[in-house]
Amino acid sequence: MNIGIVCYASMGGSGIIATELAMALADRGHDVHMISADQPFRLDTFHPGLSFHQVQTPSYPLFREPQYLLSLANTVVRIARERRLEIVHAHYAVPHATAAVLARQVLEASSAERGPRVVTTLHGTDITIVGADPSYSEIVAFSIDQSDAVTAVSESLRRSTCRELAVHRDIEVIPNFLDCDRYRRREPPGLRNRYAADPGTRIVMHVSNFRPVKRLDSVVEIFARLASRVPATLLLVGDGPELVTARRIARELDVAGQVHYLGAQEDVLPLLSIADLFLLPSEQESFGLAALEAMACGAPVVASNAGGLPEVIDHGVTGFLHEVGDIEAMARSGLALLNDPGLHRRVTAAAVQRVRELFCINRVIPMYESLYRRVV
Repeated sequence: MNIGIVCYASMGGSGIIATELAMALADRGHDVHMISADQPFRLDTFHPGLSFHQVQTPSYPLFREPQYLLSLANTVVRIARERRLEIVHAHYAVPHATAAVLARQVLEASSAERGPRVVTTLHGTDITIVGADPSYSEIVAFSIDQSDAVTAVSESLRRSTCRELAVHRDIEVIPNFLDCDRYRRREPPGLRNRYAADPGTRIVMHVSNFRPVKRLDSVVEIFARLASRVPATLLLVGDGPELVTARRIARELDVAGQVHYLGAQEDVLPLLSIADLFLLPSEQESFGLAALEAMACGAPVVASNAGGLPEVIDHGVTGFLHEVGDIEAMARSGLALLNDPGLHRRVTAAAVQRVRELFCINRVIPMYESLYRRVV
């Protein structure tokens, strides 16, 4: 099957999932064409059956800003004609599904043949932030309604989409996934000693884009409570607007010397493989890919009972969930995991088993293939 995949190239979850999906589909014999403004960061080596097409958006004095939506749609039209695409899989409603729907209309208006079918995958912020903005809501809803098939990465996101945008159509839940052969605990020699010279020091970790919704202040506050009871160090992986707040709170709580700011990292596997605890106290998570990655690498997760996280974490079995902002409860669960080796082993083993049963790439990719066949 000839498939075009449209996505953001950034290190966000949607770009990661789109790229992993493209590579997996190519491995399974499909002809895959990735379309984006920049080369996706995970697509860093040659991959047979997979091509990348960069969207060029020229600037003209007439326009106050580059017209990415139009140049993206035009690129999709060109590639669909040249490569005879059967599917255009858009990750995010705006602008990607909008551009895909427009491209399909252009192709069908200019020829007697049916254009490629549009599959749209909703990842979260395209609904919870962009879709909730009155400046975009009508276009988001239109793009979803005009798609030939729509998927959401969690049941929570599916419900939010139907509720917030008054969308009345079938939305299939296909979860995010991992390459389970790659995502497993592999502790690099000497790395743990770099952040915890004392063998008794626990390593606590958080990965995100440091936006307010991730509640980085709560991460530091939870860690401060943990560090007052057990020797511990905190690895903060990522970058964003809340970094300044995190540094300030760490100083105020007198744990600044125990916090390591590692910036954005393309490969977090080595760091997850030395973590003893992963914190994700977010205000909202449409799925929680970071939690899934931590679970697969043997780092038990304490997270918020919000969004799609309860679909990833079974409270008390594969991790712990508490209400948003309940720092004391999260700290208690984290402390229990760090102080009780038996509990830590049980939760870790159950988490790894859950990932392998429900979220491995070989289980999820056939769901997309089945969907493609139905819409074609």
